[in-house]
Amino acid sequence: MNIQQLEYILAVDKHRHFATAAGKSNVTQPTLSMMIRKLEDELGVRIFDRSKQPVEPTPEGREVIIRARQILADVSQLKEFAKGLKNDISGDIRIAIIPTLAPYLLPLFLPSFVEKHPSLRVSISELVTRDIINALKSGDADIGLLSTPLHDPKLVEHPVFYEEFFAYTSTNPHAGRGEKTSNKKYLLPKDIDLSKLWLLEEGHCFRNQVFNLCELKKKDVESDRLHYQAGSLETLKNLVDHNKGITILPLLATKDLTKAQLKKIRSFAPPKPVREISLVVNSNYSRKSILNAIKKAIEEVVPIEAFAKQKTQVLEIS
Repeated sequence: MNIQQLEYILAVDKHRHFATAAGKSNVTQPTLSMMIRKLEDELGVRIFDRSKQPVEPTPEGREVIIRARQILADVSQLKEFAKGLKNDISGDIRIAIIPTLAPYLLPLFLPSFVEKHPSLRVSISELVTRDIINALKSGDADIGLLSTPLHDPKLVEHPVFYEEFFAYTSTNPHAGRGEKTSNKKYLLPKDIDLSKLWLLEEGHCFRNQVFNLCELKKKDVESDRLHYQAGSLETLKNLVDHNKGITILPLLATKDLTKAQLKKIRSFAPPKPVREISLVVNSNYSRKSILNAIKKAIEEVVPIEAFAKQKTQVLEIS
């Protein structure tokens, strides 16, 4: 039995076709079939039912595949652990990041980070929090960049900074209660007119944090005039700019505003509402050198005020 045989049975399980699996594994079909047959003979178990099209694992084969997947994951972790012992920053790293953070944080640190570590290949995926959690647990992502705390014992959180929330409000003098918000230096969540509040669509943890900040409940949304749910913070800003009303923005999303747009920013009264941004990994992740390098790169570009936790309120994401 060898590692390659285990990789072959996973390939066949994924593609359910010997020829396709062989092509994806860069071997000929006879070679792949022979190696799998040898493994079946050694184990005394038929792993695949070849009489079916597409090919299916046998009941016993499914159990073998589950254990093969775990063995290969352990081997990968051992290799990563060895690299970590040498403080080696090379190889592949898969980072998953929430959409309300990606367009503002990645351009600040990623280009210089990649240039500084030429032996490291970085893959980035934008995913909502729920999908990042699943990807970290399944091994489809190595590191998550997202809002915490998650309260998940299978994941380890490394807080990096605390991003303040601001109100972005119309200066329209006929905005009802929005008129109050446009004239006040510091806001209280109760000052926000819910009938004029633009929200992100469901699935974004940022939406949940706004709900917690404003003490909103789903029934409040359903009973009020909050029918348009945007897919990005940029859309929310445009809605306020062109259709009036109010929305909530995190610190980094305010850094590229024009002078006219900056006049629409209002701070909340202390304790300032913030979201905790963390690097999150599976509990068995071992490449601390890469984790520390990313953390340092982010700390070098994030505004200094994002590291002050005093007189703030960290908003929950659930």
